[in-house]
Amino acid sequence: MTEHLDRLTPRQIVFELDQYIIGQNDAKRNVAIALRNRWRRMNSPEDIQREIIPNNILMIGATGVGKTEIARRLAKIADAPFVKVEASKFTEVGYVGRDVESMVRDLVEQAVGMVRTQKKEEVKIKAEQAVEDIILDALIPPVHASGVAKVRTDNGSSNAIPEDDGELNQRTRERFREKIRNGELDNRKIEIEVQQNQSPNVGMIGGAVDDVSMMNIQEMISNMMPRRGKKRKVTVEEARKILLDEEASKLIDMDEVKMEAIKKAENLGIIFIDEIDKVASSKSGGSGPDVSREGVQRDLLPIVEGSAVTTKHGIIHTDHILFVAAGAFHVSKPSDLIPELQGRFPIRVELNSLTESDFYQILKTPKNALTKQYVAMMESEGVELEFEDGALREIAKIAFEVNSEVENIGARRLQTVMSLLLNDFMYDIPDMIGADSHIVVTAELVTEKLSALVKNRDLSQYIL
Repeated sequence: MTEHLDRLTPRQIVFELDQYIIGQNDAKRNVAIALRNRWRRMNSPEDIQREIIPNNILMIGATGVGKTEIARRLAKIADAPFVKVEASKFTEVGYVGRDVESMVRDLVEQAVGMVRTQKKEEVKIKAEQAVEDIILDALIPPVHASGVAKVRTDNGSSNAIPEDDGELNQRTRERFREKIRNGELDNRKIEIEVQQNQSPNVGMIGGAVDDVSMMNIQEMISNMMPRRGKKRKVTVEEARKILLDEEASKLIDMDEVKMEAIKKAENLGIIFIDEIDKVASSKSGGSGPDVSREGVQRDLLPIVEGSAVTTKHGIIHTDHILFVAAGAFHVSKPSDLIPELQGRFPIRVELNSLTESDFYQILKTPKNALTKQYVAMMESEGVELEFEDGALREIAKIAFEVNSEVENIGARRLQTVMSLLLNDFMYDIPDMIGADSHIVVTAELVTEKLSALVKNRDLSQYIL
């Protein structure tokens, strides 16, 4: 489980984050250390492992500066299960909010999905062979007692092949196996049987039933119901896709998957709690909405502190899950959180507001830069899109000005500006602008399309 982390030093983690996130070096360093500490804990003597608690992080910064992206990319780098929740969803728990334990259950579901995918990849070759055999049986049914084998044709009829013994039939099957592997029979129709799991929706009359109990009841009833096969007529290509997942599932041990997933979630899981400032209560009184907010904090506390949560896959202990909380803290401040919860987020990181220069780098540098996304989309239509350096600087300048004058939504403003700039082109392709065209976005084009809108404060407030 720690082999992947073994190769990730803090510097390498920061380098990986730099490929997608501009600036925020302090935040990157802290999350890199937190991630490396997980490897250090798991490679410490067993008697001390339990005592090493994760350094949970509280990120403070306005919307759109990269808080969520840092946490999400960190999880991808570590190949760790990751869940993002908004703390405000837990407000007034039991009335309109969600049960705080649901985020831990979601994390386990993520982990189960990751481990299942990994296990399926391990048995992929065996599963492919099993799928080939099923497809071959549909194309060339076994030899009949009469000693005649039959090969299905495209129209559903059968061509008889006399057999002296099973040897010729075997050679025919091998020849067809090669054709399947080469894709020569992809468009041929065959009839296959697909397993269907009868999983009825169950409702309870009477007292309230919690989420876990309901999931367990539904799973129990689902296991009791017989699996029924349904015959479908599909192409060989479609059959391969449908059957591969089914055959791979038969080859993996789900009990082993669940055990590994819970271990992975416990030791590597990352839960990102956004908008935590929305549940920070002022010190003014003891009634009104502040009671609900403080109640959410007190519900979050045992999860962050370390507790056992029951899920449909088993019990998970949250002691070593890494929690990253984030909030803008415009109205409230971190000290408005209850002291016990504050103490569970010992690492405080303040993220900087993005500058015009940052916007320029965001458009130009990251692997997933907006400009690169638009270039890729245009390429799919056979159109070449090019951004001049001056155009990128002008887009960055406009986005920064709008953020300063209207409302600061960080890097998300770039999406609005880019969309407005390129929407006419996106609409005209491919009807008005044909394939093999070359579009160059210049500073003059950006000014022409956007500057008038930016100057009109009333319009920019609603459109940008």
